[in-house]
Amino acid sequence: MDVKLINPFLEAATTVLPQLGFREVNRGGLAIREKMLASHGVTVLIGITKGVQGNVAYNMTAAAAKKVASTMMMGMPVAEIDEMAQSAISEMVNMVTANAAINFEKQGLAIDISPPSLLVGTNCSVRVSNNKYLALELMVDSERIELNIGLGS
Repeated sequence: MDVKLINPFLEAATTVLPQLGFREVNRGGLAIREKMLASHGVTVLIGITKGVQGNVAYNMTAAAAKKVASTMMMGMPVAEIDEMAQSAISEMVNMVTANAAINFEKQGLAIDISPPSLLVGTNCSVRVSNNKYLALELMVDSERIELNIGLGS
């Protein structure tokens, strides 16, 4: 597990999110975790293949997910995480991860990403990695979004 694997995601988030209408994107804490991730309410999982392999799970509370969806939908109020909100959240994750893939390629490491899979609920866990993974906290317009990066060669 290489801490350098977070840089393409951090750079992607700080580049893409302001273009989508988010005002502030700041890096929070970084932790090492093992295998399973407990969902905070909404978790979006994307697979990574080729140059590095594994998963990235974007984890946030339902309240944070509603704010993300609202911002993605030009400020439209979001009362529940319905199909439209799920689509908006998944698209934001897809755009950040695709930009991270471009950043990896600039480093000479070509990767492919899978379509996002979205999970709603707090009473569930997702396997991010067979071993340890990095949990990077981002504060996006005062909402916490956690990027759980389980990648290896």
